[in-house]
Amino acid sequence: MEYRYKPQGVCSSEIIINVEHNIIKDIKVINGCDGNLKGISKLLIGMNIDDVISKLKGIKCGFKSTSCPDQIARALEEIKRAM
Repeated sequence: MEYRYKPQGVCSSEIIINVEHNIIKDIKVINGCDGNLKGISKLLIGMNIDDVISKLKGIKCGFKSTSCPDQIARALEEIKRAM
């Protein structure tokens, strides 16, 4: 199922995640640090959403209280609540 998330406090403007049975099938991050987010997205495909949340939650970007990886974790938490 495809989920869309609007990140807060980061450069990216949207996160689109496809999840089946708690496994990430595809993820796209719109805007943000293009190369880094493409790389992170490729690494996340096939991973369990709980594992991704535990690895990415709380990562900060510079002086910000969040980051694109943290926002991915928050999006996945929202997906878990919706399941």
